[in-house]
Amino acid sequence: MKIYWIKAQAPRRVLALAKHLGVKAELVEMDLMAGGLKTPDYAALNPNKKVPTLVDGDLVLWESAAIMAYLCIKTGSDMWPAQNPPEQVEVLRWLSWEASHWGPAVAPFYFEHVVKSTFGIGPPDHALLADSVAELEKFAKVLDGHLAQRSFVACNRLTIADFQLASMASYWRESEMPLAAFPHIVRWLDALWRIPAWAHPWPARAAAAADQETFRTSLQEPLQ
Repeated sequence: MKIYWIKAQAPRRVLALAKHLGVKAELVEMDLMAGGLKTPDYAALNPNKKVPTLVDGDLVLWESAAIMAYLCIKTGSDMWPAQNPPEQVEVLRWLSWEASHWGPAVAPFYFEHVVKSTFGIGPPDHALLADSVAELEKFAKVLDGHLAQRSFVACNRLTIADFQLASMASYWRESEMPLAAFPHIVRWLDALWRIPAWAHPWPARAAAAADQETFRTSLQEPLQ
């Protein structure tokens, strides 16, 4: 099995799940800046020219939610409840909600603060983000209310819905998302960071490189 990835949030949730489930796979890091996703060989696997992509024998699969469901089926994990149709529907509802509502609402904050910084493409557009607050708060109220008496998004246990919804929102502090007023979301996100695979999803070499970059940056910053 191979999983193609870059350091972005869709691959992150797949790698976190694979690590959490103990999946043995070759993790193939793509060179985004060198055009690795646009090569004919890769486009033949994923015509969207995006990541993640999973290859397992003759199976080629893209889209992170589908890949996560497949990994759960492969390992017999009920993080995707393959044997329980009512629970499947519950997880699917939240995967759909993330794709249609929550993901688009949090994405501007993540892009302006994290993606732009990562790729050196300019400072955050604060005017754009000011216009994005109402949409984020609208759906944060839905999720916060849902989590008021729950520790997980669906099925009263950890599922792929948690990993899907938490991806970009996990960086809410760095991204200046206005989530402090939603304590149940914050509690849920902070709890996920205590899952080792979620906190440290990257392969060892990539994780070490990230730590080194953080160290170099810290040397350039004045003491606070």
